Amino acid sequence: MTTTYVIEGGRIGTLDDFWALVGEAVNGPGGYFGRNLDSFADCLRGGFGTPDEGGFVIEWRDHELSRRALGHPETARRLEGVLERCHPTNRVRVAEELARARDGLGPTLFDVLTEIIDAQAPGALRLR
Repeated sequence: MTTTYVIEGGRIGTLDDFWALVGEAVNGPGGYFGRNLDSFADCLRGGFGTPDEGGFVIEWRDHELSRRALGHPETARRLEGVLERCHPTNRVRVAEELARARDGLGPTLFDVLTEIIDAQAPGALRLR
């Protein structure tokens, strides 16, 4: 049996909204399923609410609304926070990524999230 987790894309305005909604979809109200890109990838590998034997689907409804909400402006906002906290040896790289995001270039958070899902749970993502 395949378990389907539904993300209502129209409810996503920020990356924090995504974390809350994916946590709720998998683990119920207030549920956790990652709060950053690395922990999200870890959760997709199993042990954080998905079936142990795999067999799950993430149905991302109204994904085009999420694509816009998690576009370059939200990507830049996230990178601003990363730049404040990152190790000094990473600052040049993060600053370059931030400049590109501000210019509307490079991958967006939506792109990164969908790539993580595809990499960690191949075939599990259904964009609706």
